[in-house]
Amino acid sequence: MKLIVGNKNYSSWSLRGWLAAKQSGLAFEELTVNIAGEEWEAAKREMGEVQPSSGKVPVLWDGDAVIWDSLAILEYLADKVGRDRFWPKDDTPRGMARAMVAEMHSSYLPLRRQCPMNVRMRHEGLAISEEATHDIVRILQLWAEARARFGRGGPFLFGTFGAADIFYAPVVSRFITYGVPVPGFAQAYMEAVWEHEWMQAWIKAAEDEQWVIEQWDHVPSAT
Repeated sequence: MKLIVGNKNYSSWSLRGWLAAKQSGLAFEELTVNIAGEEWEAAKREMGEVQPSSGKVPVLWDGDAVIWDSLAILEYLADKVGRDRFWPKDDTPRGMARAMVAEMHSSYLPLRRQCPMNVRMRHEGLAISEEATHDIVRILQLWAEARARFGRGGPFLFGTFGAADIFYAPVVSRFITYGVPVPGFAQAYMEAVWEHEWMQAWIKAAEDEQWVIEQWDHVPSAT
């Protein structure tokens, strides 16, 4: 298999696809591209016949299969290795985990816009917009419920590391970058995610990355 990911400092969706590939336990070749660079534009043109995603990352190649959405990548890999590697075994926690992942996949646009993922940077005193604050409160409520109901087996949302943690890992990064105040339980959860060996490997690669996308280093003000 081959996995193409974008800039590790900025690409939240690439982080999700990469963590899913690591969680699968399958061997894969990794290619990191500068999504703001001319080389990626040329590569997208070359891949046009087999890559119907208009050049989005991450992209997973597995033989003739091409999967270009982070959630689709996770589900494709879960089908290959067994769904229990990604999702809780019991129906009730699995249902909640799926709903949380789906909500993360489709929601929280104000938070995404005001607080883009930027692993290397730290911002202090950011005035969070009312809309982004609503997203933050909603996320913390979901984390609290998952931890209280299903988190006894370990430090992650449903005890052991899985799909929900993969999809909320970029949110953990955002909360750290922008100094979002969180209650104690959330701080402990964020530390567990941040200190996970795969996250640490991604963080180191992001810190070593030379590419800079200036518009993503600018933080939009609250409106």
